[in-house]
Amino acid sequence: MDVFTMVTIIVIVGCATGVATEYFKSRAKAVGKQDPALRQEVQELRKRVEVLEEIVTDDQYDLAKEINRLDGREGQRSSA
Repeated sequence: MDVFTMVTIIVIVGCATGVATEYFKSRAKAVGKQDPALRQEVQELRKRVEVLEEIVTDDQYDLAKEINRLDGREGQRSSA
């Protein structure tokens, strides 16, 4: 590899790095300026998921599921 080719490659890599850095900076700014309504919805959904995780990991939930399984009612829903 001659010196001219090596210098050309170094310049191309340097330019590509600068372009990539600016691209990622602009993407980070765009993500930071999301719609407030969208942020609120995401927060509400996260809270709902936390509640669902608490319900599913609760011992009472496991106990009720085990009782239903032993009674043969697993998979059946009440027609209320």
